[in-house]
Amino acid sequence: MDTAEFRRRGKEMVDYVADYLENIESRQVYPDVQPGYLRTLIPEDAPQEPETYEDVVKDIERVIMPGVTHWHSPYFFAYFPTANSFPALLADMLSGAIGCIGFSWAASPACTELETVMLDWLGKMLKLPEEFLAGTEGKGGGVIQGTASEATLVALLAARSRILKRILNDDPEKQEANIISRLVAYSSDQAHSSVERAALIGGVKMKKIPTDCKFAVRGEAFQKILEEDKAAGLIPFYFCATLGTTPSCAFDRITEIGPICNAEQLWLHIDAAYAGSAFICPEFRPLLDGVEFADSFNFNPHKWMLVNFDCSTMWVKNRSDIIGAFKMDPLYLKHDHQESGTHWQIPLGRRFRSLKMWFVFRMYGLRGLQEHIRKVPLALIVLVSSQGSNELNEALLKKINSARTIHLVPCQLAGRFVLRFAVCSRTTESRHVQEAWAHISKLATELLHQPSH
Repeated sequence: MDTAEFRRRGKEMVDYVADYLENIESRQVYPDVQPGYLRTLIPEDAPQEPETYEDVVKDIERVIMPGVTHWHSPYFFAYFPTANSFPALLADMLSGAIGCIGFSWAASPACTELETVMLDWLGKMLKLPEEFLAGTEGKGGGVIQGTASEATLVALLAARSRILKRILNDDPEKQEANIISRLVAYSSDQAHSSVERAALIGGVKMKKIPTDCKFAVRGEAFQKILEEDKAAGLIPFYFCATLGTTPSCAFDRITEIGPICNAEQLWLHIDAAYAGSAFICPEFRPLLDGVEFADSFNFNPHKWMLVNFDCSTMWVKNRSDIIGAFKMDPLYLKHDHQESGTHWQIPLGRRFRSLKMWFVFRMYGLRGLQEHIRKVPLALIVLVSSQGSNELNEALLKKINSARTIHLVPCQLAGRFVLRFAVCSRTTESRHVQEAWAHISKLATELLHQPSH
């Protein structure tokens, strides 16, 4: 493919993508295929000779689209949203074309510097405390991670590194392995599974704090377990608070948890993966009160802020805590300029993801982003049949997803099997929600009138 053909095919692909998104409502939201479907549709081996571009494009509808779950369909109500906008898609094209591997300032100065500035822009939109901003002389700053799961893990590993250094500085004779075996991290019993997985990867204990009637961790419950663990000889070092839990969008009381973490010198990480986008609106910003106590804060613009996946933004008050935990200095990474924004994440290299933020922030403006958030504020509803058991709710979900008109997923909440209904698509309108509710009501009525129920 030469430049001339690329120009032509590129325009065709933009048309295909525009048509796909414009007409996505007409596609079945959840695929009707079985595991292994795709292998039967393509050859067992790669072709020996080149095939035509036309043949490849023709197979998109034949091979790929039958197995796609259409996350941007207005009938997709599962999980949490994944963001999308035309400016972000165009920026992603440019990022792919530049193709830099931004592992250091020298590897691509624009990649490193734009990321730092965009995180400051967004931090100011959120009205984060000044300590979280890099500016030109700040000790904090932000970095783009791939996912909130990565941010949670990075924070936990940085916290582990910090506590080890603190203890070994006080007593160099202590064994590192013995210290690690006594470390304990904490989270809500409603926290995402990735939080527990971070502790597993980090090789430390993770304890789940029981939540109140609103599924939030309170300071009193945390303090009680903290004191018990200290008395048992454990070393508390990290708490991951959640703002907007996956099962019910509950908010841990960080105004109560934060002072405890600060007094006990625990690293407080705040995971607001979904809900964080809402905090750019003044009326929702009080939900972030208490962030001043945190060491790190993370949310996903790729969920709700019109920046397509992957773009998970993370801020720290003291970036040296994170850089120090991961820094390696082989000769091939050294250069004349000391950089910011490197070694803040698990992978060494990273894509030019800040371009998506730059395009979106400039083309929507803060006001446009706020209007988008206000269109569907914190749109998660938990559905449960008032007349039935967990088995009935499971049967209803199976009936809903088998019909493939809309798509939902379940979760466990206070021992009950419940259905999550999240408004996900940028194009969802009230009529789609009303249609979905009528569909759910119809299937629930049919199920309740079956002889077995």
